[in-house]
Amino acid sequence: MTAVPLHYTVDGPPDGPTLVLGSSLGTTSALWEPQIPVLAKRLRVVRYDHRGHGQSPVPLGPYQLDELGSDVLAMMDRLGVQRFHVGGISLGGMVAMWIAAKAPERVDRMTLLCTSARLGPPEMWQTRARTVRAEGIGAIANTLLGRWVPAEFATRRPDIVENLRAMLMGTPVDGYAGCCAAIETMDLEPDLERVTAPTLVIAGLEDESTPPVHAQRIAAGIAGSRLTLIAGAAHLANVSRPELVGQLISDHLAQGSS
Repeated sequence: MTAVPLHYTVDGPPDGPTLVLGSSLGTTSALWEPQIPVLAKRLRVVRYDHRGHGQSPVPLGPYQLDELGSDVLAMMDRLGVQRFHVGGISLGGMVAMWIAAKAPERVDRMTLLCTSARLGPPEMWQTRARTVRAEGIGAIANTLLGRWVPAEFATRRPDIVENLRAMLMGTPVDGYAGCCAAIETMDLEPDLERVTAPTLVIAGLEDESTPPVHAQRIAAGIAGSRLTLIAGAAHLANVSRPELVGQLISDHLAQGSS
């Protein structure tokens, strides 16, 4: 398995505990921008683009979750960081769980947002990958954006919705379809018991993509984890409830240090 050299951005004090953040399918590390002001006060925040996304390389797909997780571990090796906090939303949360289960000695604390340990049916992801390859990401953009933030938020902040659309439309088709394949074949539920990192699981009450039941299953599978449900949040909870999500992550990570 050959790791891809991921693009990443570092914010915060160089000597602070390191937090690695992964974004959702079809977005980039810029998705975490609203949380940087609070998180980077104390933490060295490393935000990365998944393979096939943003400024990271776009290798030939399909991809597997093992590859996405190995990319992140290789990135941290290059940065010389042995132990770190990890967090992610949606696909980024799946990668975070993989890392915490496969390399528990490297993870201090974990935060998961709007994600799932198994997100079927597989046919849905096969169909989505075929659609974007045949018709482009524009064919699914409006549907996805409608799930990413609540309707009230979209009406109030059309500027943010347009920024999300630009991120989505800027995602390479091969990268998007490749990551669809990673989610299609993913089943992390048997691995959750291997996670030793204290974990906070966050779900949006209006999330149609990964409804709260997915967060409940994750919390049930990770010993000692905590579950928080957020009102006024759809799939990208950190976008519609930025201050709350930033504070929840900050408070959770303040209980431990790397």
